[in-house]
Amino acid sequence: MFPPNPRGRPARALLLLALPLLLLPSIAHAYLDPGTDSYVVQILIGTVLGGLFALGVLWRRVVASVRGLFRRKGDDDASGH
Repeated sequence: MFPPNPRGRPARALLLLALPLLLLPSIAHAYLDPGTDSYVVQILIGTVLGGLFALGVLWRRVVASVRGLFRRKGDDDASGH
């Protein structure tokens, strides 16, 4: 479909991203009630908060694994007993 050209990758990606927009109609005759806006806002807030929670969990796992790499042999737990 496309010729093998390493410099053509950005153009190919742009074409693949723009293709669905070209297939959609340009004018939509639809009614969106006020409840739709609040639902979209709730979805966006939930997505952002979920992503932040996932990043926090990932960050704690990375920090714990790095601390485990540098733990002394005599340290069995964090309390020092």
